[in-house]
Amino acid sequence: MKKILFTATVSQGHIKAFHIPYLKWFKEKGYEVHVAAKGEDDIPYCDKFFNIPFNRSPLNFSNFKAYKQLKNIIQNNDYDLIHCHTPMGSVLTRIAAKKAREKGTKVVYTAHGFHFFEGAPIKNWILYYPVERWLSRYTDCLITINEEDYNRVKDTFKALDIRLVNGVGIDLEKFSSQTNDEKSKLKKEYGYVQDDFLIIYAGELSYRKHQDLIIKAVGKLKDNYPNIKVLLAGKGQLEAQYKEMVARLGLNKNIHFLGFRRDISKLMALSDIAVSSSRQEGLPVNIMEAMATGLPLVVTDCRGNRDLVKNNENGYVVPINNEEKFAEAITKLYKSVKIRNNFSLKGLEYVERFSLEKITREMEKIYMELL
Repeated sequence: MKKILFTATVSQGHIKAFHIPYLKWFKEKGYEVHVAAKGEDDIPYCDKFFNIPFNRSPLNFSNFKAYKQLKNIIQNNDYDLIHCHTPMGSVLTRIAAKKAREKGTKVVYTAHGFHFFEGAPIKNWILYYPVERWLSRYTDCLITINEEDYNRVKDTFKALDIRLVNGVGIDLEKFSSQTNDEKSKLKKEYGYVQDDFLIIYAGELSYRKHQDLIIKAVGKLKDNYPNIKVLLAGKGQLEAQYKEMVARLGLNKNIHFLGFRRDISKLMALSDIAVSSSRQEGLPVNIMEAMATGLPLVVTDCRGNRDLVKNNENGYVVPINNEEKFAEAITKLYKSVKIRNNFSLKGLEYVERFSLEKITREMEKIYMELL
């Protein structure tokens, strides 16, 4: 029986979150599907799971153990194709698979956002760029998910094939635009009043996601627009710091920390706009979900965000560290139902390019070309 191996640093937060449709596709084609990642093994359409001690830190000793385990797994299985994801998962997989490629195994790597990007710290370029360029020669197909990454590597990296694919895909049946009546019912169900202007941002509470920019922007708006409320869905290392900032600025009634949530589709549906304050992205799923829900957007001008949001078309794109511009953009949307409706329609139009159905077809074509 033909075999396929998917690898990533973590199983629950990556394989299970993004790649089940592709595991299913291979199973339906008659492949034996293996997954190698750190975490739990309850993965649908997976015939064999290998719990590998990947660590996100390049210098962690457990990655040497992970490499040895991966090399042994690959040597003992005649894989037709290996698809690797996440920075450390893909580095170790491609090194471990070098001999397998010589025997005919095809290796695919999806870069969900390189660590070297416009505005990245110089240490990122010193550490990650040379490694990714070197390993590209051991890659049959390198898939990028945003224009900045694609344009940077298409002429300099040595992968046999380099493609631009619009992310992992968004399920347009799960996220859909709501009527005013449906939105009103949901607001009431969640304890909000109709006059509340709800802004949602779903993401880890972290330096990368940069929620302090939103907090500072709302601090400039709360006196004139006290009914503005921000829903921060997610947990993270900076949660305590952000909560202290909110309390210090007197924003407890305006900034709501919701923690980890499984009802993001409903939270999107009851909101009036969505925002992203990120410093860096690959191709943010939360923004695609907001577009599919018909939400106007305010996002920072970083890689990934600007692939999804066109300024003055389906949202506003503002500088990464400018709370005044962020607050100004929110104010424009707050004051104008017409602008919100126009942005909503454009977002619904644009998101079709990122649908799970369309992305699945693109990936199936790539797989079939390699196999």
